Formats: sequence, C-alpha cells, structure tokens
Amino acid sequence: PGDPNTRPAPRELGYSIRAADRRRQKREAGMSELKTWRETAPRLVDVAAGRRPADLVVRRGRWVNVHSGEIVPSTDIAIAAGRFAYCGPDAGHCIGEETEVVDAAGRYLVPGLCDGHMHVESGMLTVTEFARAVIPHGTTSMFVDPHEIANVLGLPGVRLMHDEAAGLPINVFVQMPSCVPSAPGLEHAGAEIGPAEVGEAMAWPNIIGLGEVMNFPGVAAADDKMMGEIAATMAAHKTVGGHYASPDLGPAFHAYVAGGPADDHEGTRLVDAVARVRQGMKAMLRLGSAWYDVAEQIRAVTELGLDPRNFILCTDDCHSGTLVNDGHMDRVVRHAIAQGLRPVTAIQMASLNTAEHFGLGRELGSIAPGRRADFLIVSNLAELAIEAVYGRGRLLADREGLKVRMPAFEYPASARNTVNMKRDLTATDFEIRAPRAAASVTARVIGVIENQAPTRALERELPVAGGIVEMDRANDVCQIALVERHRATGGVVNGFVTGFGYDKRCAVAATVAHDSHHMIVVGTDRDDMAAAANRLRAAGGGVVVVHEGKELALVELPIAGLMSDEPAETVAAKAERMVEAMRAMGCTLNNAYMQHSLLALVVIPELRISDTGIIDVRSFEKVDLFV
Repeated sequence: PGDPNTRPAPRELGYSIRAADRRRQKREAGMSELKTWRETAPRLVDVAAGRRPADLVVRRGRWVNVHSGEIVPSTDIAIAAGRFAYCGPDAGHCIGEETEVVDAAGRYLVPGLCDGHMHVESGMLTVTEFARAVIPHGTTSMFVDPHEIANVLGLPGVRLMHDEAAGLPINVFVQMPSCVPSAPGLEHAGAEIGPAEVGEAMAWPNIIGLGEVMNFPGVAAADDKMMGEIAATMAAHKTVGGHYASPDLGPAFHAYVAGGPADDHEGTRLVDAVARVRQGMKAMLRLGSAWYDVAEQIRAVTELGLDPRNFILCTDDCHSGTLVNDGHMDRVVRHAIAQGLRPVTAIQMASLNTAEHFGLGRELGSIAPGRRADFLIVSNLAELAIEAVYGRGRLLADREGLKVRMPAFEYPASARNTVNMKRDLTATDFEIRAPRAAASVTARVIGVIENQAPTRALERELPVAGGIVEMDRANDVCQIALVERHRATGGVVNGFVTGFGYDKRCAVAATVAHDSHHMIVVGTDRDDMAAAANRLRAAGGGVVVVHEGKELALVELPIAGLMSDEPAETVAAKAERMVEAMRAMGCTLNNAYMQHSLLALVVIPELRISDTGIIDVRSFEKVDLFV
C-alpha cells in the first residue's frame, strides 16, 4: 500500500467517471458556503485517522511543500468539507464508497496562487468576471483594493464589490480603501473616505485590512486622518497596506514605515526591495500589464541572498487582454522563475508568504491539514503548466476551461450613469493660451516611462500661433486634458505629455484615470479630443479612440465608468481593438492604455495632471504649466 506504483488505479477501485460526477454534484450542493475550521475539525481528524471517508483523494502526486521548501514525491492528499485533512504517503485509509479518487500520476500538487495586491477595476471587469478569467490560470485567492470604485461611489461602491466578492467560489478578500481622494488638496474625487468609514468597514466580514496608503507625505507628517485610518485598522488586528512611491529612502521613508504600513509594492529598484525588507515590511514585487518591477528587485534574493519569505508576488493592475491571453499569477510566477528563482520559492512568494502576511497562514496558502483545499495539478513546474484547478476541494477548471458556474450579481442603477459632464465640449475647451506674447514658450511636459508607473518632469519649447500654444507632433509632444466628471463643474485642465508616439490626427479618452477617475483625454487634435470626450459622456464611461472625427474603437464601461458587465472575453476583444487602434495612430508603448490611465495619479512622481492643475509630485505642489 505504501508503494505508489503498486496502488490500484481509480477505475480498479470501482470509481467510474459518471459515478464520480454524481458524487461531485451531490457534494457541491452542500458546499456553497465553506465552514470554518472549528466547525469541520472533528471531521478532518476522523478522516485523517481513517474513521470517516474523505470527499476527495488525490493520489500519487509530487507535493510542492511551501513550508519546507521541498518537493515530496509519491504523496496523497485527502479532502473533506473543502479542507485538507491528510497529506502523506498513502491516503488509502481515507477512501470510502462515496470518495472521489483522482490519480495525479506523478504530476505536481501546487498550492492555489494568491495575488497579494490588485485592483479588479483595472481589468475593466466586475469581480465575478475577473474571477472567471483568472481561475483557469490557477488564482484561488485575491486581495483586492477597490479604491477605484471608492473614488467614484464612496463607501457604497466598496460595499457592492465586497458583497460580490463574498459569494464567489474562490477567496476574494477586500482591503478598505485608505486614500479617497489620494492626495487631499491636490485633487477632488467623487467621494471622500476617512477614519469613520474605515472603522465601519473593519466590521464587515470580508474586509482583510486597509488598502494601500498612498498619501505617504501625510503618513510621514503624522496627519490626523491617515493616523486615524491606520489606528482603526490596527485596532481591528488587520493588515495595513503600503504605497511609498518615492525614491527618497531618507527620513521621510523611515517616518512612513514608523506610521504602520506593513508592505509596499511601489519599489522599482534593488535598493527599494532591500530597504523595505530591512525595515520589517514585505516587499511586494509586481508584474502587471504595464509594470515590470520583479526582475530588478528579485536580485535581492537571487544575488544578495535575502530571506525570500519576506517577498510577495502580485500584479497590481492587469487589464482584461492580459488575463484572457497571457495569464494572471501564473504569468508572474513563470516570470520570477525565469529570473533565477527556484520554482518552489517563486510559488511560495505567490502563496504562503501572501497568506501569512494577511494573518491567514492557517487558512490558506499551502497544501497542509486544516487549510482550504485550494490547489493545482501541474504537469511542468518550471513552466507552471496547469492541468486542473481546485478551490475548496471542488474542481473549478481544467484544460478545457471553467467547470463551475459563477453566481450572478447585478450592479444597481446607482452605480451607473456616473459621467456627469456639464455639457458637450468643443475644440476651444482644449485651447491653451500662451502666458505672454511670444513665438514660443517653455512648458512643463509629463514624460511617460515605458513599463513603469512613475513619469518624468520634462520641459519643452513649444510654438505659439495666434496666442494659442501648439503641440509638437514631430517631437512627440501632444496635449493632455483632464475633464471633471463627478460633479458637472464643467472644468477642463489642459497640459502636455510625451512618450506615446502618436503621429496622426487622433485622440484617446478614458474615464479610468487613477485615482480620482475623472476623464483623461490625450490627443494630437483638439477637435478629436472634443469628439472623444463627448462620446464617453454619451456612453456612460469607457475608453474610446477617435481618428479624424471617426470612432476607431470603444470599450463601454457603464459601471462607475470603470467596469463592464460583459464577459471577460468580450471586454478583452474590445480592449484589443482599442490597443490596435492606438498602435495604428503611431503608439508603440507596451500597454499604452495602462500608462494613459495613470497620468492623473498624483501620488507617484514626478509630474501629473489633476482637476486642480499640473502637480509636481516630488514636492506635492501645484505648479504652473509654463516655466
């Protein structure tokens, strides 16, 4: 019985596929809600001892043990009530007449993958559709920060996503947004959140902690609002997420760490990862659709030998096209392995490290007794070739796709029609008057950095014609505008941006504009900029590409102007047409849409645009457009 090569195969034990399907359906009917360990512990003990049968036994697997950092051959796992009951050399004693038996046949048994920091809204999908897209890629736990919808709808928007997440067949924990608006005084969002709202949310059942604390100057200055939100989270014994988006590792950084944030995903350099870990933070290394921050920082482990248990892999922002075509956390793990990490270590950074950071190490993140039975069957570990995905002991997906029906969730009318512009715009709304009579002026220009969230604060000499400052398409300087869309003020703030490479008459507009989510319009022609803005007003939100007055692509995002209620594949196809249209206009940036969406993010250096004007994030001050 101890030799896996002599054990009878499942069919020889009398388990037909049809009978197994019936048993699975019967079991799943009673598994809509996972019971706590306390409720299931007596049964888990009985199953492990052989006194009661397991629901599911997986035999002859290679156990990827993220606790010991090894691969244990010839391992069986037994599952009852959605949790692991037994992990060892032979689970024959756990098998009864109603037990489903799966033969792993030497394939790897890998813990379900966890995304430690992410924003569902960046996928332009609802929580349900996001989960449906990532489950086949092995993601079984997500720690989501819905601060995008919070900036539009406030606390009620967070509650909507919280409630949607709670009903899904995978684990989706919610971090309460901390910075709405992200930089008070420098921008105005559609709502405000403070210590009272944070304290209220900490009592919700699915809240896991405080979302990324982006107002790092506020924390470093011991601002009452920031300290109050962090204190409310600490009092609830929950985790405070960090966001220190500055290269300055001097006193300001140390003051921020002293303020309570327990992790940070904003590092881009080797020195950033080292500094955070040395201060007791978890360094979250992200690989999103446009952020490639793993390779440089993972050298802290592969070259400097720092303890890998203090590093967590995450995505932060992934759009639907990446999810459908490239993957999710499986993509991040493969990338980390390609940088020289041992596969078991990379998987540890995307499972156990994440779970333990949020205080859930006894609940998920590993294949071990008592934990939720979230695991993958993988044929090739280095390539993370996933053949089956299980969540709470239930088959969720295999090579053919999703095997579970996702629950329905309807967003109310109050979450729609949120593009509140005072009127349709015209080309004159995008004219930039020169500050003085001259043939040219020197303007501050936002410089996009490919594959990174920060921008550069640049200066360019631009021509003036008839008192209007013109763009410089020959040198890749086009216009950017922020259109207020929460309170119908009619406000339009204009500026300049470089890095997109547009060489044709065009405009791209989006109501996804982190973090206050007004409307951002980037274009080489003011008439096209007006047409793009007006199209999104009519559509109720989304992303649109306009060329010489003609609409080339449109992704409708009717929920808060951020999310679609269409299937992930449909949104991904529309997003791909949008990306192709941007390329056709001359843009060569990788994931230019993600770069577009961050141009108003006034908590990441160096230069941004907000509804109050042009913001120098190095000094957190509003500056003149012209030098």
